[in-house]
Amino acid sequence: MSYVNQSQTLNVTSEQKYQGLLEKVLLSTLIAMPCCVFLFINGTMLFTLRSKSVFRGTSRYILLYNLLFSDTVLLALSQFLYTLAASKIMLSYPVCGVFTMLSILTDEISPLTLVVMSLERYVAVCYPLRHATIITIRNTGVAIIVVWAFSVLNVFIRVVLLLDFPFSDLESLQMTDVCSDIDMILSPMSDIYDKAYTGFVFLSAGVAVISSYIGVMIAARSASTDKASARKARNTLLLHLVQLGLSLSSTINNPLLLAISKTVSRVVFARMQNFLYVCFFILPRCLSSLIYGLRDQTIRPILVYYLCCRLTLSPQPKLRPKIHGVN
Repeated sequence: MSYVNQSQTLNVTSEQKYQGLLEKVLLSTLIAMPCCVFLFINGTMLFTLRSKSVFRGTSRYILLYNLLFSDTVLLALSQFLYTLAASKIMLSYPVCGVFTMLSILTDEISPLTLVVMSLERYVAVCYPLRHATIITIRNTGVAIIVVWAFSVLNVFIRVVLLLDFPFSDLESLQMTDVCSDIDMILSPMSDIYDKAYTGFVFLSAGVAVISSYIGVMIAARSASTDKASARKARNTLLLHLVQLGLSLSSTINNPLLLAISKTVSRVVFARMQNFLYVCFFILPRCLSSLIYGLRDQTIRPILVYYLCCRLTLSPQPKLRPKIHGVN
């Protein structure tokens, strides 16, 4: 009798493990497939922005390229770390630190670039006569360098705080859990800095974009302002504000996961973790290329052309009748 009960228990345990493995494979596939599709779309968008001189010589397209580049790199890194976590592959602290810092670096580029893009639209509407002299290719390059330098400084400070942790006291540098940014916050000082920096970026970027939007709204009421241009700029800034909110939504991922982990079971927590990963990491990084690419009438036909693998839908020309004596 005990043998029968033990056999039934083993069968139930095996079935649960099989269901868990099957669910994990299905979730990983459902997440990886759209991620790969959007990586292809982002890569095509990046190629499109470098294919024509009009894109390479216009400041807002250069800023858009910088935004899409950082989003694409972050999307690839996030999917790579997600695959490692789903496969239960443990990394060492130095390797995880490299991937985490690269993710933080590219994650900070997006909101800062959106701020610069909003200021560019503000200058275009409020100071149209000075736009060509203020928003030059050189000044745009300087702004991009400042954005990257500010983000690199943030990563450098995080690395310094990370090195303050006594790694020599550990038996091994091999991690006992999957690699994530929350696992690389190893000291109270790192946690305080992370919250302070996130709050600073969230507040300053939000104020900059909202102020630009209000400035364009005020300028739109002026009789000397081009109404159509002001309306387009207002819609663009509103789009920047939505995109900024999506980009910064990843900052609430870790606190939300910590709150959820205290109230639900481990299985439900794993499912919620996958859902939040899609909402906070995949979707915000995928929408940029679709929103800006399909909305811009200059980019749209070229982007669709490359997405369709350079296939043209124009009808074939009719054959002309052959006339004797004419070549």
